[in-house]
Amino acid sequence: MSAQIIDGKKVAKGIRGDLKEEVAKLKTDGIAPHLAVILVGDDPASKTYVSMKEKTANKIGMESTVKRLPSDVSEEELLQLIKELNENDSVHGILVQLPLPHHINENKVINSIDPDKDVDSFHPINVGNLVAGKKKFTPCTPAGIMKLLESINCEINGKNAVIVGRSNIVGKPISLLLLEQNATVSICHSRTKDLSAMTKEADILIVAVGKPEFVTGKMIKPGAVVIDVGVNRIEGELIGDVEFDSAKEAASHITPVPGGVGPMTITMLLNNTIEAAKAWKNKQ
Repeated sequence: MSAQIIDGKKVAKGIRGDLKEEVAKLKTDGIAPHLAVILVGDDPASKTYVSMKEKTANKIGMESTVKRLPSDVSEEELLQLIKELNENDSVHGILVQLPLPHHINENKVINSIDPDKDVDSFHPINVGNLVAGKKKFTPCTPAGIMKLLESINCEINGKNAVIVGRSNIVGKPISLLLLEQNATVSICHSRTKDLSAMTKEADILIVAVGKPEFVTGKMIKPGAVVIDVGVNRIEGELIGDVEFDSAKEAASHITPVPGGVGPMTITMLLNNTIEAAKAWKNKQ
């Protein structure tokens, strides 16, 4: 029996409906949640992502500003722009679209964003708060994954969760969120011996390695919930890190690519911006 599809578009749409109401309420209180995005250069994928963020923000009534800078902008100029946005009380969330040109130090840029406006939750202070269980913001993609699991009433407590990929953006933070809900968590990576033996033990399998169709149905425990975070463009087509056709015959639930995790990431970014706006309001 084929797996049930976890429809990220549908789940995201429902959450955005709630966010739209929150934005309207904040506006009646004189607060207009405002996300500022900085885009450096002309990377096609980055331009697409930024456009989608801007469009989705506008749909729920949020303020959205995109600062587009040339690829040869100096690091000093970029840091100055971030400083100005940090000091602008009308801006509640700041996001610098990655990757950045090689002449710019990515860590220096991330560290320059005010942690209270770091809606991507990449700043070391916010990372530390997540580890300590005192998070201000939940990183967007991991937050979206947790919402998808919630949408299917996935039991996490006491389950085996296996994460393939150890990035700071997905692998590490999602492991912490699952631990918070009492999963037994294993993180696999390129040096893991007998990866298939590990993945076959997973009740919840999250794949984020950036390798197209890396995990096949033979590597999945029958009845597992499979979350595919991968987005790989092959000959103009978007393909996940999981071989969907074989995986859906083993899994109980699975996310498609596209239409699974992607819509959730943008939605949780907007959620974090609204949370930042509410926190700013409470300080006044």
